[in-house]
Amino acid sequence: MARLTRVKALRGVMIAVFFAVISSMVVAGEKHYTVTAPDGVKLAVQESGDPDGRPIIFIHGLLGSRLNWEKQIESPELQRYRLITYDLRGHGLSDKPEDLEAYRDGRHYADDLVAIIKATDSKRPVLVGWSLGGVVVSNYLAAYGDANIGAVMYVDGVIELSAALITAHPGVYAGLASDDLKTHLNAIRSFLELCFHTQPERPTQELLLSNAALASWTMTRATPSMSVAAAEGLPKATVPVLLLYGSKDALVNPRASIARAKALNAHIQTKIYKNSGHVPFLEEAPRFNHDLANFVDSSKPWTEVQR
Repeated sequence: MARLTRVKALRGVMIAVFFAVISSMVVAGEKHYTVTAPDGVKLAVQESGDPDGRPIIFIHGLLGSRLNWEKQIESPELQRYRLITYDLRGHGLSDKPEDLEAYRDGRHYADDLVAIIKATDSKRPVLVGWSLGGVVVSNYLAAYGDANIGAVMYVDGVIELSAALITAHPGVYAGLASDDLKTHLNAIRSFLELCFHTQPERPTQELLLSNAALASWTMTRATPSMSVAAAEGLPKATVPVLLLYGSKDALVNPRASIARAKALNAHIQTKIYKNSGHVPFLEEAPRFNHDLANFVDSSKPWTEVQR
């Protein structure tokens, strides 16, 4: 009971910090609202950029939120697109169910994404899935195909939760699942350090730590056993698919992940950032934003999508 009280108190503090950060970063014209998933989970959604532009839906990874994408949301080069972010279930300001199956069944995440696409009335959006967000995209493709999307970018994406593709850090993952508050928070810090090849400045570190501390412990425990449907999803992709990885990724094996993905879909494009770890969109943000814009523009022209 005492531990639960401490956790709730900590979460209350983190939510206050979270709201304060968001308030300080509000972009002119930014919209915030919720979308309800088929199982009743409420998802926090945000929009910015050009409301009439090509929609890009950004899907963050484990222990993240929409705040992971601030360098994209604030990028002058990307303001001509309709930029949509949302907090995955169990993260950020979205609902945090206590039922393990709300997270273990990867189909829920695919259904969440469909709910976002429908609620935002996004016409053939470009999906950008980072890390665990790659699993969300694969599960979406497996369940729904690619008829309603325009292109897909996996950013250091998890293709499958297998030992061949995920770098082993048993102490870190055990710590994330720990009931002990200090052990859990220290594991979060270690996990975030592993995300970067070049560690970020202190304000970014503190923001990401606060971000991660908001995540559901139930979700964190359930994620290693989450169902992943890449073997069914990736072969269905006929739209452009780009796999972008940092070569110094300490969490996901880039070359093995690319090889597995290409075995499932030979038409996949790839790009490697030699100076990045698991978060190239933060470590090399200007380059990433430029490459993203080029990828979006090189997929089916927006004038054709609008017809």
